[in-house]
Amino acid sequence: MYLQTIEEEQATGRVAENYEKQKAQLGFVMEAAKCFTARPDLLPIYTDFSDRIRAGFSLGLREWRLITLIAAKHIPSTYCSHVYSKQLIGDLGSKAAVLALQRDFRTAGLPDRDVEMLAYAEKIARDASRISQADIDRLRQVGFSDRQICDIALCAAFRCFVSRFFDAVGAGTEAVFIDDDAEFRTAMSVGRPL
Repeated sequence: MYLQTIEEEQATGRVAENYEKQKAQLGFVMEAAKCFTARPDLLPIYTDFSDRIRAGFSLGLREWRLITLIAAKHIPSTYCSHVYSKQLIGDLGSKAAVLALQRDFRTAGLPDRDVEMLAYAEKIARDASRISQADIDRLRQVGFSDRQICDIALCAAFRCFVSRFFDAVGAGTEAVFIDDDAEFRTAMSVGRPL
């Protein structure tokens, strides 16, 4: 971490509450949380906002992870690629499936609906100014509602913000998210080196 942040033993108030909640879920506090404490008032705001986006997300957790991995690839965010690729192994059934998705989601054997969703997320991460009505129409044609389209956009754009912030302040990928397999580890290291 490039900035001075609040360590667990120094945490008080809402920062301590957020840390305790994350420790109960994961067994540790992620650097992604700690980095917001260079301005202590931000961690509770970030956590509340993130929790609300996820609580109201009209698609499943699998879709959240798919969108995030594709956005992270194009940001590029090594941190988020490693975190979400580990979670996607269970969703997709194997490391090979995650590698195929990360290489090219269009040829990874996903349903057309997922491919359209990820094409939209990819376009958001690369250059959202290029999105047109035609992109939205394609999503509607494969069955997405406007609320779901909004949520895809929100998930991808949110990832762009937080991933860039994590890199900008030096949040590093925790060892638990780094795979032992060299091919997998290399494929997910899309930005800053581990």
